[in-house]
Amino acid sequence: MRYSFRLAELVGHDPDPRKRPGTIKEIVEHTGLDRHQVSGLLKNQVKYIPFEALSRLCDYLVKKGKVEADKLPGALFAVEPENFWELLGRRKKLELCVGVRQAESQEWSGSAWVTASDAVLLGELLNDVSTLGGSAKFRRDFELDKDRIDKDRIVRSELEQLNQTLVWSPSPESSPEVIDRSEKVYRAFSDAVGDRAMVCIGSTKSNPVVELILAETFGCAPFESQDAMNRETERSCPIFLRYRDDDPHPASCCSGLSLGRSHNTDQPGIWYETAKGKWACCPSDNQGNDAALVFYIHRESQGRLEMVLAGFSGRATRVLARTLADRAQEFWPPVYHDQGLQIGAFIVQYHFPQAENLREEILRTDLQASTEIIKLSEGVIRRRLQVK
Repeated sequence: MRYSFRLAELVGHDPDPRKRPGTIKEIVEHTGLDRHQVSGLLKNQVKYIPFEALSRLCDYLVKKGKVEADKLPGALFAVEPENFWELLGRRKKLELCVGVRQAESQEWSGSAWVTASDAVLLGELLNDVSTLGGSAKFRRDFELDKDRIDKDRIVRSELEQLNQTLVWSPSPESSPEVIDRSEKVYRAFSDAVGDRAMVCIGSTKSNPVVELILAETFGCAPFESQDAMNRETERSCPIFLRYRDDDPHPASCCSGLSLGRSHNTDQPGIWYETAKGKWACCPSDNQGNDAALVFYIHRESQGRLEMVLAGFSGRATRVLARTLADRAQEFWPPVYHDQGLQIGAFIVQYHFPQAENLREEILRTDLQASTEIIKLSEGVIRRRLQVK
């Protein structure tokens, strides 16, 4: 069992230098602790903390009205997750963000819709978060046979608040309205305090908040194309969604039509940088190939989790729901763990048998496909990561 130190979460500290309102200075002045020690505690990078320092921090939190006295020092510590569904289930607040579309003829009618594939994935997510991927079964078994079941396997969801957020899908481009709404939603989540998670359903083609999560993680400007880079190695994000010619083509830091001027990127699908610095593609085509993305970043000390669950197509989105239900353990552990961050980055390659009835296949939620889960290299993440 691994614990993290949640001082940053309790005081609402953001590690971004542009957003630090003198938190470190205030704690140092009140507690008399060393500035470097306080900085390390806020980043969850200190291996040991003396009782005296812990006492001073508790006194500071109580006097500043951050935490009630009877909840300390326990509130400073949190158990870290040990599997994919615990990562979500241990959050206090969960926000599910979905893109919605609206026909031009119904622009002001008040009608909008979520695509069927996104709804299927959203339903599977709600089911697995509430049951921690089926671990509730262990709890029931334990209650029936306490001598046979390992108590360490019993984990309960700590979810206290569930919110759903809708944003406009770009069609065919990211209009000011689309960008403004997505930035408002993401800013509200980022500025909130306390243990929280946001899960975005869909790719940059349908959910612009995905763009903001990846841009924030890899330190680049959102909604600005990097297709004109001279070389693909200059790209900020190690994941690239190559649009189909008939897709919406919103300007994006991690999506587009070309990896760079020197790279032929005619194949639609999800491209990713390999450990050797080359780029490989999980294609989406008419030969039965399709792809999906599972990406998450967990800022341990802040108790803040952001996740992207995206199929390249509607078909890939629906089968991703089944992959999460059956093989979620393969999206754990994170591929990168350092500087108070945990990052998971996985590309899923699917190959479907030839469909006999394409129209009927659209309605199926039990699609079968051969599945390969590809883990991005830790070195690739480290090279691209802009540590705040």
